[in-house]
Amino acid sequence: MGNKYLGIDFGLKRVGVAVSDEGKTISFPRITILNNNSLFDNLLLICREEYISKIIIGLPLRLNSENTHITEAAKIFSSELKIFLNQRNFFPDFFFIDERFTSSLAQSYISESVKSKKKRKDKSLTDSISAQIILQDFLDREKNLSK
Repeated sequence: MGNKYLGIDFGLKRVGVAVSDEGKTISFPRITILNNNSLFDNLLLICREEYISKIIIGLPLRLNSENTHITEAAKIFSSELKIFLNQRNFFPDFFFIDERFTSSLAQSYISESVKSKKKRKDKSLTDSISAQIILQDFLDREKNLSK
């Protein structure tokens, strides 16, 4: 069916999205979507446009591996998204990946590579870069497992 992966940095206000290349080697930050009534429709559109076969969702955990208040929300989001997509004849596989350090990694990447001070403070940029890091982490792990 599909041949690309979708990475998601779930947030209560915004959802960062990244997409892999067809070779599943590199992830690219794609967009940040407001977490509102159109969220699932927007994600379905991306899934169809990009021929997505796997969806990787970052799971926010505390440093001691305990759940945060967003962990449960991310799990609910995942199961509701799966039902929504399945009802529309779209059946990607879902995976969770530990995303404890992605926001801080995204922030350092942005502060090193983005010149404009205004853009560095743009939270939606952090969300899409976080999604890229989540997806890249998954792609790298998958590649290492296949060796």
